[in-house]
Amino acid sequence: MFKVLSTDGAARRGVYATPHGDVQTPVFMNVGTQAAIKGALSTEDLERIGCQVMLCNTYHLHVRPSDDVVHQLGGLHDFAVWDRPILTDSGGFQVFSLAKLRNIREEGVTFSAHTDGHRIFMGPEESMKIQWGLGSDIAMAFDECIENPSPYDYVKRSCDRTARWLERCKAALTELQKREDTVNPGQVLWGINQGGTYTDIRVEHMRRIAELDLPGYAIGGLAVGETAEEMYAIIDAVTAEMPADKPRYLMGVGTPVNILEAVSRGIDFFDCVMPARNARHGHLFTSQGIINMNNAKYSTDPGPIDPACDCPVCRRYSRAYVRHLLRAGEMLGMRLAVMHTLYFYNHLLAEIRTHIENGTFSAYKAEQTAVLGRRI
Repeated sequence: MFKVLSTDGAARRGVYATPHGDVQTPVFMNVGTQAAIKGALSTEDLERIGCQVMLCNTYHLHVRPSDDVVHQLGGLHDFAVWDRPILTDSGGFQVFSLAKLRNIREEGVTFSAHTDGHRIFMGPEESMKIQWGLGSDIAMAFDECIENPSPYDYVKRSCDRTARWLERCKAALTELQKREDTVNPGQVLWGINQGGTYTDIRVEHMRRIAELDLPGYAIGGLAVGETAEEMYAIIDAVTAEMPADKPRYLMGVGTPVNILEAVSRGIDFFDCVMPARNARHGHLFTSQGIINMNNAKYSTDPGPIDPACDCPVCRRYSRAYVRHLLRAGEMLGMRLAVMHTLYFYNHLLAEIRTHIENGTFSAYKAEQTAVLGRRI
């Protein structure tokens, strides 16, 4: 399912096959939490700006419209009219970040929905049942997302439980895929490594879950408060234990500089809500650095958001116009800002793939790191 086509140091250029097409890696997955990108982008827009994979969320879609409704309508691909790959997050992060009151036990987690407070129970079997009904190509394991920092003993117990939950996820999805009403027979399960900022727990947990021989593995629980140096050290330690012939996914990361650093450490898949969220507030990534469209200096600027960008927004609209729309609260302003940002990310990853192929990634990384994190 996954093939490494070329390498440059630890950076990998690969391709991952799914029932809805091949994914060229490294790849940034665009976050459509509720089967839509916030910012009013349609799936036609996503295709036009080069999006390869859409990430949707198990918890949110279970709450509304419900996985039963989506399953009845043929799964997420038919429901959202998206014929490219979909990955579904297990809901674990939302359970632990949104739920104010929760009770964690071996069977799973009981918590209150963020919408109306009704009680929900979710464990490995429930998460797999929901994701099976959604019909994603990649289903993520149900795990516990701990706070950073957390006590060593608690993190150790939590990781042991998450490993047991992964075994139950694998067994549950295997049984569900035998049903005649399965909407995506090619759906697969990826495991998630946890362990906070404790390197020994991370390594031990990765070794344990690698024994299950799953089609892919993720590193979870990072970019949640630790320093960048701590995050990179954890990635180095964990990737050394991840199967070389399986895709590696760094969950919830991140900035362009984070992505360059993680690619150089062997990561293949990325996702993050931050780029589109920041764009909706006028903070945009460009080839020259980060700009704030709310600044008064752009009120009469006739140039594009990024002179080097070939996205549909930069080809047509001025900074002055986009700023006006954002300041006026017009939805079109958010739409154009998000469209530019997601195009920028997809183009960045395409450039990364080309430089890995050409053996020039290290020089490209050094050059871009000095630019992409700069605020203009």
